[in-house]
Amino acid sequence: MSESSYRGSQEGMGTRAVTAATIGTALEWFDFTLYGAVSATVLPKLFFPSMDPTNALLASLGTFGVGLAARPLGAIICGHLGDKIGRRNLMLGTVTIMGLASVLMGLLPTYGQIGVWAPILLVLLRIIQGFALGGESTGAQLMALEHAAPDRRGKYSGLLGLCSPLSQIMANGVLLLISSLLSSDDFESYGWRIPFVLSFILVVVGLYIRLKVDETPAFLELKKTAVARAGNPLSDAVRLHGKTVLRWMFFFCGPAALFYLIVVFSLSYITKTLEVPKQTGFLLLMGANVCAIVGALAGGLLSDRIGRKKALAVGSIATLVILFVYFPILETKSFFPMLVIMGLFLGFTQFQSGIQPVAFAEAFPTNVRYSGSALAYTGANLLTGGPMPVVAVWLLSAFHGSPWAVVGVCVALNLLSLTMILTAPETAGIDMNRADTELGEVSTGRSQAHAGAHSRSTL
Repeated sequence: MSESSYRGSQEGMGTRAVTAATIGTALEWFDFTLYGAVSATVLPKLFFPSMDPTNALLASLGTFGVGLAARPLGAIICGHLGDKIGRRNLMLGTVTIMGLASVLMGLLPTYGQIGVWAPILLVLLRIIQGFALGGESTGAQLMALEHAAPDRRGKYSGLLGLCSPLSQIMANGVLLLISSLLSSDDFESYGWRIPFVLSFILVVVGLYIRLKVDETPAFLELKKTAVARAGNPLSDAVRLHGKTVLRWMFFFCGPAALFYLIVVFSLSYITKTLEVPKQTGFLLLMGANVCAIVGALAGGLLSDRIGRKKALAVGSIATLVILFVYFPILETKSFFPMLVIMGLFLGFTQFQSGIQPVAFAEAFPTNVRYSGSALAYTGANLLTGGPMPVVAVWLLSAFHGSPWAVVGVCVALNLLSLTMILTAPETAGIDMNRADTELGEVSTGRSQAHAGAHSRSTL
């Protein structure tokens, strides 16, 4: 095969990989975010009817947080296995688990039918969902980015970053359609279940797409080295790259908290506190997520031009400014201003999330890339993403309906994130086929010369 033919073949596989990763992850995120929408609207009444409205909402949002809490477990197990047996095999398993858990969730009896077993089983299925997504998110990112040319990694990263807002549009669009066609009683009785039950389609589509993609070149190169046989990815990620894991975890604490503040808490705040109709809330979220898709793509593309660090700083500073005007504009209850501010807020949050995949992937060598990236990503969601809606509801109640305590917490997290960005090394263009290839380096912490080659990706 000629060099040009080989390059064309590699580019074709890269395109196929990012397509498979984007579509497959968007389908998995669809189920995950669908639950977020119903947990803020119908699940409190169906699964926690014995509680007062505020506590029922807190309990329901708590089950949403359980899914995020389970993601680190999925990240740890799948990350270790992905660094050992490959990215592709893990991706086939996670999409299957997510789809089956979602189907069962759509068939789950309510508290009125089986009592306390209803919320127990709800939590169990939510844990399974979180486990699958914890392994899925990073694996799909690496599958695409390890196939990408260095000058296209940001672009591919932006495409991966649109999975979450795309799933939000799909989930809220489906709920809006169903709630418009059914009465309120019918929607609460069975309408919300329909998209969950149809999740078996996700399994079929996800498996078909991912079976068409080869294992990544970086992992195939890793398999030729001694460390692929002797290394322990999880242990090596913590022992040799622990500072890098912590840096990127603390960075993502800001975007993770802001994302769930907007897509979960804001829906509850708009519909319950401001008493805006549910259909209007769904429309606002759909519009904001259109902006988020643009933001994710813009962030990824800009990071290819000016570097990961500068592009991340742009998004972080923008969200910091928007925080101070977000709730006052929502309180106008005027549709267009609400749509604009939610679009800008979610757009610049996803601007950072569009850069996150490539920033994380470039920060770690191949032998610990899955483990290290997954620990940082899911750790941030565990610390701030999952708890954010619950903390926001509690603060809103504790401060008698004033949202400024919520703003204060988010500002602090945003400043932490910005600090991590400004003190981070630039990684754009780094060799992603690199690994801690010498057995001596694995056991002693890398030789001086090899450590120098990796100094850009450590704290």
